[in-house]
Amino acid sequence: MPRDHPAPRLFAPAESRAFAAAVAEHSGLELAPLEERRFEGGEFKLRPLESVRERSVFVLQCLAGTGDAPVADRLLRLLFLLQGLRDAGAARLVAVVPYLAFARKDRRTQIRDPVTSRYVAELMEATGLHRVIALDVHNGAALDNAFRVPVDHLSALPMMADHFARQLSGAEIAVASPDVGGIKRAQLFRELLAARLGRDVDLAFVEKRRALGVVSGGALAGAVTGKTVVVIDDLCATGGTLARAADACRQARAQAVHVAVTHVPLPGGLQKLLDSEDIASAVVTDSVGVPLGPPAGEARPAAGGTSRANLAVLSVAPLLGEAIRRMLSGEPVAPLLERWPAVLGPTLLD
Repeated sequence: MPRDHPAPRLFAPAESRAFAAAVAEHSGLELAPLEERRFEGGEFKLRPLESVRERSVFVLQCLAGTGDAPVADRLLRLLFLLQGLRDAGAARLVAVVPYLAFARKDRRTQIRDPVTSRYVAELMEATGLHRVIALDVHNGAALDNAFRVPVDHLSALPMMADHFARQLSGAEIAVASPDVGGIKRAQLFRELLAARLGRDVDLAFVEKRRALGVVSGGALAGAVTGKTVVVIDDLCATGGTLARAADACRQARAQAVHVAVTHVPLPGGLQKLLDSEDIASAVVTDSVGVPLGPPAGEARPAAGGTSRANLAVLSVAPLLGEAIRRMLSGEPVAPLLERWPAVLGPTLLD
């Protein structure tokens, strides 16, 4: 960026501010001050406390709901903050959304179905948004079609591949998708893991059918007998799909089953995985912006009761920060989809 341009700024509402501070450390930006007030009846106000005129502005918001900040509230606060920054003279607005809610409903599967991913895109674009940075969205192609502004798709798959390449270096490994829709993701992860291990990794998938909220199926396609299986997915909500896939692999006499998932918006879903006798370990990220495991060196449960010895939480804050830094310096972001730069340091939180 030319030197005579005003320095860019990074903003985040209170519910995402702790996570945004970690991202700021790796982006070269400071977390900008923000006045936040809540009024009776649930209304609120967000006001930047420094000038943003003619600046490039990044706004980070995690759209996973919590008790004090439900999903709809978080989305509205993101929209109001983006619009307020545009009204204050920001030259360029970039939304950084580690977990993009409503992205799963990206097509009509029944008559009169809503396409909520497109509706969210239209709402965000109405604020004058110029770009979006997202992480492991449910369907990247569908999201590109929903947005008319550019979307940078980041992924936690490279750092997960690094993790399992270290942990399972001597095992015969297969990668499995918990449903047909995730086969492309599993194939990409299989390729990343095979490149790190220097040998072939098999691919499998589990049949799943959903109708009116009822999930059925469970047939396994692929050879997993005697192998260590890594079940990979983008999202763990209730944990039911991943638990069914782990059970199918164990029924097929897999030696061990590990689960890797980027987004965990509901702690109950993660707990289901950790309590399952079919799952040897779970690897997740902190994309939802709330603690999922204990501080380093501690084995006791964290506040949400979701910590176990078989849980590894990888931080995506360095990844998001590096993407922002590259965007500002004119460097390509695409290399981050292939390999996790060693210069960014360790990513294991627990």
